[in-house]
Formats: sequence, structure tokens, C-alpha cells
Amino acid sequence: MTLRFYDTASAEVRDFVPLVPGKVSLYYCGATVQGMPHVGHIRSAIAFDQLTRWLEYRGFRVTVVRNVTDIDDKILAKSEASFHPDFEQEPGSVPEEEWWALAYRYEQEFLKAYDTLGVSRPTYEPRATGHIPEMHGLIQLLIDRGHAYPALDGSGDVYFDVRSWNKYGALTRQKIDDMQGAADADPRGKKDPRDFALWKGHKEGEPTTASWVSPWGAGRPGWHLECSAMVTKYLGTEFDIHGGGLDLRFPHHENEMAQSQAAGHGFANFWMHNGMVTYQGEKMSKSVGNTVSPAEMLELAPPRVVRYYLGQAQYRSVLDYQPTSLQEAAAAVERIDGFVARAVRALSSDGALLFGSHGTVPEAFAAAMDDDLNVPQALAVLHDTVRAGNSALTDGDLAATRQALDSVTDMLRVLGISAAAQPAVDDQATSALGTLIEAQLAARAEARSRKDWAASDAIRDTLAAAGVLVEDNADGATWSLQRS
Repeated sequence: MTLRFYDTASAEVRDFVPLVPGKVSLYYCGATVQGMPHVGHIRSAIAFDQLTRWLEYRGFRVTVVRNVTDIDDKILAKSEASFHPDFEQEPGSVPEEEWWALAYRYEQEFLKAYDTLGVSRPTYEPRATGHIPEMHGLIQLLIDRGHAYPALDGSGDVYFDVRSWNKYGALTRQKIDDMQGAADADPRGKKDPRDFALWKGHKEGEPTTASWVSPWGAGRPGWHLECSAMVTKYLGTEFDIHGGGLDLRFPHHENEMAQSQAAGHGFANFWMHNGMVTYQGEKMSKSVGNTVSPAEMLELAPPRVVRYYLGQAQYRSVLDYQPTSLQEAAAAVERIDGFVARAVRALSSDGALLFGSHGTVPEAFAAAMDDDLNVPQALAVLHDTVRAGNSALTDGDLAATRQALDSVTDMLRVLGISAAAQPAVDDQATSALGTLIEAQLAARAEARSRKDWAASDAIRDTLAAAGVLVEDNADGATWSLQRS
């Protein structure tokens, strides 16, 4: 087994060896909770959920941290707008809503979307506002090491001095003077317009609840600083993987890496970034009107289909949404579920017990996932196995059917689209229940053949207590569920 992942910092696929044998530490950027989740947020969460599931399958104990940015310029601006007399209420918005209430409301929307689409909860999900002391400590360390300074205009801001760190720009391989957007940066109080805020001094008109006492005056943390402080608290000064969307490479992750390494931290061993979601080949934009939200997708298709679509591409590639995308994903999921349902029925009628899979995916599937999470190739193996299983069913080869069913079950579980985990798979659930009941009836028939009437009656009473009605007839016993 050789796990290999693409590392953005080195721009190459490298062998993955965790810092601590048997354990993996993973941090990926969560949401700034200033609005409803968009499809890019969810694609990123699914990509790193797939990574986590595969690492766990490979036997690693994975600690996952996903932050919540619950204090931000946009959060404050939206809260302030809600108090304006001309406030236009958007769906779900609340008039006169405090910034912290707005942030919490949208945080719950993100959790709902993650849960609906089968994204496992992280080990820790820290909020930025809960880690102000850690941020103060990191700022002071940077000042002491000569990489940060209080604003020159006395505003209470504190800035990172990009020219003090000769590796600034290493993540995205840029030179400071050529950095995109530098000419538009606000130069007030800075030594260089590219210097970025570690601490933002409280400004007139901002709510006092959105500021904290600090050695540099009342204020709130800068966006980039928050992640560095939180990941260090939960995973230490050096950890295995830092992830996030491709759009976060610059400036967010560039600044994170610079300030953390300037503080003397080894920080991330791997940087992994997932690609964007486009709409018919174009960048999604509200102003253009070519966006589709997770909520809209869930109105068009069940959660498993939406997850299949959002997780079907290799995580680094662009995922393009087309009007037929969800229909195609639905057809793929239906082919898988059709085989599973037919296989379960066939094996149940044969009297085979179906207590789950053996926990081993096909070698070709494993090789694909080991190779920088090549999900498209892994899905090809899944569908090949489904086809082989259908052929085995046609041939009446129950041993091959069982082997295919086990493999499909394991691959679905790894990809987070396991039919058994969904409430809408009545055929599979009924078949599984039938298998257990038939086993009990077989034991009862054996007891009756021995004229062990006490054992026979005990089995019948147990089934009756579970809501299963047993009726004896000339051809043997039949069963049905009692309706309330």
C-alpha cells in the first residue's frame, strides 16, 4: 500500500507518510457563515469526507478539524443591513438580527446540508470567536519575532509584514511585487500595501459585541489568523494535511502558511485543494444568474444522487454542472441499487444469511483511491462489479453474486453513498429483514420436526412481539408484518 496525494506546495504527487505512524491529522477550511451554503462549500466537504473515509479504511485513526468563521466583515454588514428601514428580507433572513445570531443561524444551515449529504461530522468544529486568547498569543509571537507590527496610524490594527518573511508567496509560487490585487489593497497604517491584518481595531459604528479587548486595543481577529490559531490548538504546530477549495490558495492559505511558519511552526506537511464547480463551462455567479444551490439540487434529486454527482469527479478537477447532470447521476445510482436489491432477494430466497460485507474492496478500487483519490477510476470499478454481479444473477451463480454484493457494499460505504445508510431503500431493508425472519422460521421448522413444541412456540412468540405474524399452512409457515 502506497498512498500518494498531490501537494499544492511542492506541485507534485508525493508519497503520503503521516507524521505519527497510524494517525492522520487533517484540517480543512469550513464556512464563513454569512449566508446559505453554496455548491462549492459542499463539494469541498464531500471531497475531504471521501479522503477521511479512505484514510480510515486504510487503517489510520484520523483527527479531523473543520473551522467555522463566525466573525467577519460580511457577517457584520449583513447584520447591520437587517436593522435598516429599507431592509429587503431574503428567504430565511431575519429583520434586526444581531451578527452572532445571524452567524449561528447560517451555521445550522451548513450542518443541515452536511448531514443531509452524508458528510461525517469532524472530530472538532471550532468557532473563531471561541479562540481569541490563542490568536492574541500568535500575534504577540509574530511581533516578538519581527514579523508583525501595530498599525502605523494608531488604528489598533496589527499587520503581518510580508517583506519580513522571504518565503512569502511560496505556496502559490508568486513574487511579492507581482501578487494579484496588490494595487487595490488599502495601504493605510501599513508598511507595504500587501501586508495583511492579523487584528482589526474596533471602528466607529461597529457593534461593541463584535470586539474583544487586546494588548493593541479593542478589535477582532483577521480572517487568516483565525485558522492558524485554531489548527495549532487542535492539531499542534505541525500536522499532516491542510485542505480547502482551490479559491482559498491565495490569499487565505498563502497568508496562513506565511504567518504560521514565520512563528516557527512547521505547519502543514501536505496542502490539498479541491477544484471548483462550474455551470455549463462558466464560473458560477449570482450576478450572471447561473448558480445552482445545494438546496435546489436536493429539490431535483435525492441526497444520495446529489452526493454521487458532487463526489464523482477527481477532487482536483473542475466539476461542471449541466441540466442533465443529476439525471445521469440518478441513473448511475439506480443501476447500483437495482443490482443490490436483486442480489439481496436472490440470496435471501436461497436461505443465505446476509449480515454484511467482508470489509475488503477490490484491488483495482483500492489502487485508484490510493492514487490521489482517483474517484472516477474507483467508480468505474464499482460499475464493473455491478455488471459482473448482474451477469452472475442471470447465470444463477449465487457465490459470484454474493462476492459482487460484498464488494459493492464495501465500495459504497467508502464513497459515502451506502444504500444501507439511507432511509429510502425499502427493497433492501425489507430483504434484510426477510433474511433474518426466514432464518428464525427455519429454526422453528427444525424444532417442530423434533416435536420440540416449546422451542417452536418461543420462536413464534418472539416474532409476534417484534410485530411479525406467522401463519402455518400445508406448505409450511408464512409471515407478514402486523400493521398498527
